[in-house]
Amino acid sequence: MSFCFNFDVHADATNTDDVDGNEVQKGQNVNAVKSMEDDTKAAEPVKEAKEHLPPSDPQFLLTDAVSETVTIGTLPPLLFLNETVFEKTASERDDGEKILSRTTEQRSDLISGVYEGGLKVWECTYDLLEVIEKEGETFGGKAVLDLGCGAGLLGILALKRGARQVHFQDYNSTVIEQLTVPNVIINCQEDDVDSEDDKEERSKGKTPEEDGCKTKAKEDSPLPKKRAVDPSQHQLLARCHFFSGDWSTFLTLILKKDTPPKYDIIFTSETIYNTAYYPALHDTLHKLLAADGLIYLATKSHYFGVGGGLHLFETFVEEMGVFSVDHLWDSEEGLQRHVVVLRFKKDTRVLV
Repeated sequence: MSFCFNFDVHADATNTDDVDGNEVQKGQNVNAVKSMEDDTKAAEPVKEAKEHLPPSDPQFLLTDAVSETVTIGTLPPLLFLNETVFEKTASERDDGEKILSRTTEQRSDLISGVYEGGLKVWECTYDLLEVIEKEGETFGGKAVLDLGCGAGLLGILALKRGARQVHFQDYNSTVIEQLTVPNVIINCQEDDVDSEDDKEERSKGKTPEEDGCKTKAKEDSPLPKKRAVDPSQHQLLARCHFFSGDWSTFLTLILKKDTPPKYDIIFTSETIYNTAYYPALHDTLHKLLAADGLIYLATKSHYFGVGGGLHLFETFVEEMGVFSVDHLWDSEEGLQRHVVVLRFKKDTRVLV
């Protein structure tokens, strides 16, 4: 599977074709704090948040669906709708936001303020899955938020490995309704046909047919005919809640609940590409993370055309003084990719 950020770049943008990515990153850090003051002013909420209920007839979403499966080491297999087939059937899907047609017309993987890239599974998500496999996290009994979830693979993994509650959030309602929810459903169905012995092994971080190896994702596999999942009855699906909207309005919606959740784990992958979103993202993480919780962030060092990246985000986080940042994994070649973990600094936990 190939990956690319096909961002629109302004005509006066510097041509970076022949510039080493790491040198660009160093240049970005010059006067970074001053740049943050100018570029990370909180963006106005651009999309009102709302909660999405699973459909009464979930099987309808899976009509003619084709799935892919990714298996990494001892992690349970994760199913998701094939991207190519999804794009080819875009005209047949319910899309009140018109993002499916607009991304096709503009040949862009992101349209700022309109579509934030949730229809693709970006490569840093796979990086984070590999780190989770190495760390051995099982998520048993934890509350998890998949922030900027897209296909929802990270949240689905937590769900399959014992999380008591998983919330999925993406900017676009079309992504939630047409991709995230179906992906959760097909993984619930997959668990329905697993033997009880298999489930017990996977709860311990093992798979019956894998022994620490990484297998290549299978493509173009038609979904087997299985009984429809009743959202009100299925044990795994009943643990899930789905949200769309801008981070600021999502935070407001969550905090209005009778018992606002505090998440033990927050996943967020490839979400720091735009510095204008940093204040809303940081505020959301700050107010929703449990006192001893962890934020797993997977990202590239720099996103050409939009300007964000890990180095600028680390500078922003340092200035805010709320979280510490530790690197769990760094790639060694090309435009660097990273997996980092954020946690509250000791002197800020009492304020949570």
